[in-house]
Parts: sequence; C-alpha cells; structure tokens
Amino acid sequence: MSRATLTRRNFLAVGTSALLAGSAGRAPGRGLRGIHGNFSDPAFGLPQLKNVAPQAGLTQVFPNGGFNTKEYIVETTGSGVAIFDYDNDGFLDIFVLSGPGGTNRLYHNEGRGHFVDVTQQMRLSHSGWGQGVCVGDYDNDGFLDLFVTYFGRNILYHNDRGRFFEDVTVQAGLGEVESRYSTGCAFLDFDRDGHLDLFVANYLRFDLENAPKPGENPYCWYRGLPVACGPRGLPFATNLLYRNLGNGRFVDVSKPSGISRLHQSYPLGVLVSDFDGDGWPDIYVACDRSPSLLYINQRNATFTEEGLLRGVALDETGEALSGMGVAAADYDKDGWLDIFRTNFSDEHVSLYRNTGKGNFDDSTVAAGLGGSTGFVGWGCSFVDLDNDTWRDLLWVTGHTFPEVEKLKTDIHYKDRMVLYRNLGNGTFADISRRAGPAFAEQHSSRGAAFGDVDNDGAVEVVVNNQNECPSLIKDMRKRRGNWILLKLEGTVSNRSAIGAQVLVTTGGSLLIDEVRSGGSYLSQNDLRLHFGLGRATAVDRVEVRWPSGIRQIETNLPVNRVVTIQETLR
Repeated sequence: MSRATLTRRNFLAVGTSALLAGSAGRAPGRGLRGIHGNFSDPAFGLPQLKNVAPQAGLTQVFPNGGFNTKEYIVETTGSGVAIFDYDNDGFLDIFVLSGPGGTNRLYHNEGRGHFVDVTQQMRLSHSGWGQGVCVGDYDNDGFLDLFVTYFGRNILYHNDRGRFFEDVTVQAGLGEVESRYSTGCAFLDFDRDGHLDLFVANYLRFDLENAPKPGENPYCWYRGLPVACGPRGLPFATNLLYRNLGNGRFVDVSKPSGISRLHQSYPLGVLVSDFDGDGWPDIYVACDRSPSLLYINQRNATFTEEGLLRGVALDETGEALSGMGVAAADYDKDGWLDIFRTNFSDEHVSLYRNTGKGNFDDSTVAAGLGGSTGFVGWGCSFVDLDNDTWRDLLWVTGHTFPEVEKLKTDIHYKDRMVLYRNLGNGTFADISRRAGPAFAEQHSSRGAAFGDVDNDGAVEVVVNNQNECPSLIKDMRKRRGNWILLKLEGTVSNRSAIGAQVLVTTGGSLLIDEVRSGGSYLSQNDLRLHFGLGRATAVDRVEVRWPSGIRQIETNLPVNRVVTIQETLR
C-alpha cells in the first residue's frame, strides 16, 4: 500500500494487489447468509440528527411553484440535489436545483462545515423547472460532469477540470427538438465498453398552455378539494437511453434497446443496479400511481421490462402505488440487493426483498414498515447511521398539495423526516421522534442526497425543500461504530467506477454495495461507498467487481479512513 496526498486530506491509495479479470457473468458472494445472529448493536446509541444548513452557509431560498396553492402538476414534483466532488479536493460539494424565479446553485465545500456559493464563476446559473440531476465522468477525463433534467429541455454540463462547467448538450448529441417533462436520470455503462451511457425518465406529456385547471375533471380533486391535475388523465411518455460513442457524443438508442416502448406508467425516481447478479446493470424506475418498471439488461444492448414478472411493479395486494424515491441495499445481508421505494400518503412505503437472481417479495409489512401511511415520501436511502453494519432507512416527506392544510387532519403539506432503524433481524423500528431535533422540523421536501460531506465517517443528508432553504442534516452524536469510505477509480472501466460492485468482509459480516449514478428522488448521492464496520478494527477483505469484468482483492485495510482503490490488472 502507498499513501497519496490530496488537497486538504490524505487518501490511502490502494490498488497494487489486484487480481485477474473475471468472467462476464457473475453472482454476488454468498459467504454469509441471511440474518442469523450478529444483530444491530444498541451500544452505539441513537443518532441525534440536526439541521446545520444555516451555519453551513446554505441560506438561499429555492422557489418551486406556489406557496399556498399549486395550479399545475409541474409545481408539485419538485427538484433534486446532488453531492459530488467537482474539483477533486477530497470534499463533497452541493448542487441544488430550483424552479422558476430562482437559479440552480453550486456550493463549494470549504471544509470545517462551511460552504460558499460559486454558481456564477462555475457558469451554472440557470432558471427553469429543474427536476433531476445525476453525475458521472462521461469523457473519462477525471472530473465529474453534470446532467440536469427539466420540464423543458435537459442540459449536459461538461466539467472543465474543476475550473468551470460548459453546456455541451447540443454538441454531445443530447439536444432535443421536443420539449419533455424529464425527471430521474442516471449514467450507466449498460454495454460495459468503458464509456458511460445515459438513461432519462420522462414523467408524462404536459402542455402548460392547455393543461386543465384544479377542479376541471375527476383527476383534479383530492379529498374534496380542487387541486393540481394529474398524473392520471394526462398522456404517458416514453423513457430515453443514450449510448456514449466514446468521442464526447451520444446517440439515441431508446428504440433498438427496447427502452422507448410505451408503458402505461408515470416514471419518477431512477435506480440502476445489478439486481440479478449477472454483472450487467439493470434499471428500476419508481412510477407514480402506476406500475413501476424494472428493465433487465439482456447483455446484448437490449433490455426487457420485467417489473411485474419479478415482483416490483405492484404491492403485495396487486395494487399500483405512487412511487417517488427509490434506493437499493442488502438490508438483510443475504448477498442480494433489495429495493426500497417511497409512495403517496394513504399508501405505505415499499420494501422488496431480493430472494435471488433479481426476483423479489414484498416484505414491507413483515419488516415492520406497514404503518408508515401518513406521509408523502420522496428522497430516501438505506444508510448506516450508527456504523453497526446494518443499513437503516431514512426518507423525507411533504405533501404535493398545499391545500391539504384546509382539511385540518393529520396529513400536512409540510411534514417531518422519517427514520427506521435496522434491528438486524429482518425488521425495522421507527425511531424518528428519538433521533434528534431535525425531526421536529417540517418542510415540503423533495430531493435528498446522502454522503459524508466532512469525511468523519458519519453520513450527512442534503434536502431540497420547496420554497425554502435546503436542509443539511448532521448526526451530532460522537459514539458510533468504526467505518471505511471507499473511493473507486476505474482505468479499464469508466473512470468514475459507476457500476462497480464491492463486497466487504469484516467482523463476521459480508457487506455489499455498488457505485451508482442517480437514485433517491431525482438526486445524486456520494459516489464513494460508506460501510459501517461495527466493532471491527480492520477490514479483512475487499473484493471489487469492476464493470470491465476485472475482480480485484484487497486485504487488511485500516478502519476509519477514506481509502482509494484504483482498478488494476496484473
């Protein structure tokens, strides 16, 4: 091992003990099975989450439609947020999307818990109906680029070595003649050629000038109140897939890949992961008031939609719910990546347990999540807040219609976050009201991004709140388990290592995660992978399964460090 120095912080650079290339098809490790023993350790205590956005400098308001009423559906879906290191100084920066009347903003992480607005000098000022954001190094130059979706026209921003961003949408082949209502997005290497491709979800077809007004048809009412119309009653749209040609340009392969087939669904959140363990990325799309979609990669540049067949389109009673945000993790440590999805009020959230090879059971009720019906959920993630090796669940909430306050019921336009602790036995417990002052705050939140912004081993959450300042949620507690944060760099694979799967063996646990672009609700989490290690004082073994097929083993890594692993072929 060798130690490399980056600006303001040291990385432990790892990559000299690589193993050989693996086969194209592979399955997750099976060293440990299920939830037998090794339960969550209560000695680490409860998290104490606090919103520190004002002290951190996140004080600008982000407009997003009406305050007291919303006339059109585009005012309700809200905007995402991204956390990523745009200048490679080792600290996560924050990019927040805005609706009309404001601008998207980029905040540079100055360290010591403070951020500075650098939007103007980074050339990212833009006003419009910002929806989703995802990041990836599409040209493999070592700097992360931005893709932003809109109601209108999407934008690809090329990162010029951390000095500024340039709108290269048209020259990259992503300029659209047709105005679209795009939502979630993700970079992925669907053909594993080392160049990042791009998936874009399109919510529905919407014409602002001719759209129905609140109360004008049966889809424009909620509990007797006239509200913004849709999505039901509005025309369906098709999703998009662009292949990266490797020369800075993309080509639309939506039709030959099977992605553009018209489904009677309203896509929002996008999640890319290798759900069936064959080494090729699949695409899950959370859909609003309609069946959710699971595109299975056929390993020949095509996908088949198999959400209903594999058990993730509907709930356990066969009902289509209102999917918003989406996340993946191996919550029960059985070696397979499971899916969590947030839904509308009067619907519980959805937890789909992967029973093997990309087949799922709805385990929401069995896992203790069936009572969470009072919220409209949005951004979400599996996150190990106490570093006990078990992934907890946190999601943000807020109703779509401000008018619900007139009802004087237990459903509110602005509401609190929700946190369920993983008990380590296949079930979760709601600890929201005991987990700190952040849960006393009420916002109408949408996008949420998760990552360790100060590199101290505790994951923070950045939340985009409608018509308010963002929230920056930090755990103020000191006592937690040990941890490791892995930063992956591809050489044969795409530079940002998107699609790489990592298996960590430590202290009797097998932990699995993947590097993902997009996710949560229209947002981008930290590309680095955070693993809680509990009481383990060393990481016994790390296996990286790169998109290229290379399998790389590292052993005896230190804990409580940020570790860089570079793809190596020997």
